[in-house]
Amino acid sequence: MKLLFILGTRPDAIKLAPVIQEARKHKNIKTYVCLTGQHRQLLDQVVNFFGIKPDFDLNLMKANQNLSDITSKATSKLGNIIKKTKPNWVIVQGDTTTTFVGALCAFYNKTKIAHVEAGLRTYNKFSPFPEEINRALTTQLADIHFAPTRKAEKYLIKENIPKKRIVITGNTGIDALFYALDKIKNIPQNKMAKSLKNIDFSSKIILVTGHRRESFGKPFHDICLALKQIAKIFPESNIVYPVHLNPNVRKPVFKILSKVKNIHLIEPLDYPSFVWLMKKSYLILTDSGGIQEEAPSIKKPVIVMRNASERMEGIEAGIAKLIGTRKSAIVDSVSNLISNKKLYSGMIASRNPYGDGKASRRIIREIVNA
Repeated sequence: MKLLFILGTRPDAIKLAPVIQEARKHKNIKTYVCLTGQHRQLLDQVVNFFGIKPDFDLNLMKANQNLSDITSKATSKLGNIIKKTKPNWVIVQGDTTTTFVGALCAFYNKTKIAHVEAGLRTYNKFSPFPEEINRALTTQLADIHFAPTRKAEKYLIKENIPKKRIVITGNTGIDALFYALDKIKNIPQNKMAKSLKNIDFSSKIILVTGHRRESFGKPFHDICLALKQIAKIFPESNIVYPVHLNPNVRKPVFKILSKVKNIHLIEPLDYPSFVWLMKKSYLILTDSGGIQEEAPSIKKPVIVMRNASERMEGIEAGIAKLIGTRKSAIVDSVSNLISNKKLYSGMIASRNPYGDGKASRRIIREIVNA
């Protein structure tokens, strides 16, 4: 059996790496890995950490390219790789442009498609953008749907996907997290903190990530103003923000926050360093989907700076809070969590609703037996 894994972004790599590792345990499976390079630096860090050597690298990332550029370049090149490798299955993950284009090219070549992390939905085509439509279109192309949760399965059934083609697996991001936690536990703290100088880790650390396209412009401006006010209200705390490389993120962030004493704007971290930083944090402010899934396993409350989330399991369980991007909502939510120990304790997860670390094993077993 031949499997072709197509990945292009940091989340793709994090969530497919444990599946690739699991597939390589089987002597009767030949694996091919193709990187589109949709994200270059962030992708390479993860691939190296998991010890994955790609067979193909399209190296698509160019400065100032738009979604149409990525889509057209990937479409023209991926078809040739599928023809060359002749896989039994093309495996894609989640909702990136690489995911959709990989599935589309597999369809054009009449090759079966496995969709990891299938069925997430907000039913708002522009939130998240372009991810909501990427994953919905991939659903229409896929032959088997690996849904991380029962809620995801329900969405797929609602869209007339036959239940026999859906397998609930848990999220492979939790598999990757457990792998990373095991790897970093024996690394000295001073080595892990080498890129985080001048940060007092004995204080309450507020970890921030923000990069979503739908927040570009005024929403990002409001997020930055909220962080500035939080830093003023809680001068004894430290806000740590690994700033995404996109200029639409970096420009407002550095303009508004670069001179605030207890806000630390740092370059994006490699995956193990970021996992270590999550463990050191008191709470997390994010618009990331993956962090919403990971944080419950390391017992951290999450404030989600988005207007809609496709990961409602944590929000419904009370371990994450969806607040949007308004300045007042962000400031109030963080203030309440820092000031109210009972509220904080109530947002610590007793179990992770997104997975148990065994999703990759379930996925490969299903593919082998399909």
